[in-house]
Amino acid sequence: MNIKVTIAYNGSNYHGFERQKNAVGVQNVIEDALLKLTGEKTDIIGCSRTDTGVHAREFIFNFHTETELKINRIVTGLNHFLPSDIAAKSAETVPDDFHARYSCTGKEYEYLIFCSKNRNPFYENLAFRYSVPIDENLLQKELAVIVGKHDFRSFCGQNGIRENTVREIYAADIKRVGDIITITISGDGFLYNMIRIIVGTLLEINEGKREPGAMLHILNALDRSAAGRTAPPEGLYLNRVYYEK
Repeated sequence: MNIKVTIAYNGSNYHGFERQKNAVGVQNVIEDALLKLTGEKTDIIGCSRTDTGVHAREFIFNFHTETELKINRIVTGLNHFLPSDIAAKSAETVPDDFHARYSCTGKEYEYLIFCSKNRNPFYENLAFRYSVPIDENLLQKELAVIVGKHDFRSFCGQNGIRENTVREIYAADIKRVGDIITITISGDGFLYNMIRIIVGTLLEINEGKREPGAMLHILNALDRSAAGRTAPPEGLYLNRVYYEK
């Protein structure tokens, strides 16, 4: 069987999703849990990589197995063996050619900013604390520039530069609820550190370090050095993963 599993995780204790040799990735922990559950050594396929400290409200992986466990036992069994900061939400059988990464048609990310000069233990490692007042209207205008199909080379970390850096952004929005600012961006795919560089650049515009309208000039520059800093990982969440058009 080819099994598709949806999980959520707090990434604070992990060096990203992918399996690591000298550190602990979420994949290491899940594959250990599957070994205990099925007795099979399994290589799971994740929908994304995610950086150290990044979280996921919805993350998809698939794996092939000969286990005779009923599908509803996959979720309860995984949750029995997984630590409290990783949770299986659902599981289903899928066609043999389903691939969590290559079958994916789009993703939605959220970046959470806790607007306060003071720490709050309930947001520790779960949102980026930022003490400068945020002008949501200004940043929404800047975000509008990235919607559509563009070459996002300026917003790609140097370690992730590929020949094709064109991506399509479907929507990009900012909203405030109390002390929390949420920046939501969805698209057909994302480059290495792309969301965090976009957010870091927005914050520099918010701080007056860059002129309003800078986002368009940076996008057209096709040069990472033209963009702003990379925002910290703790505010970033993989929010949704899409497999339909």
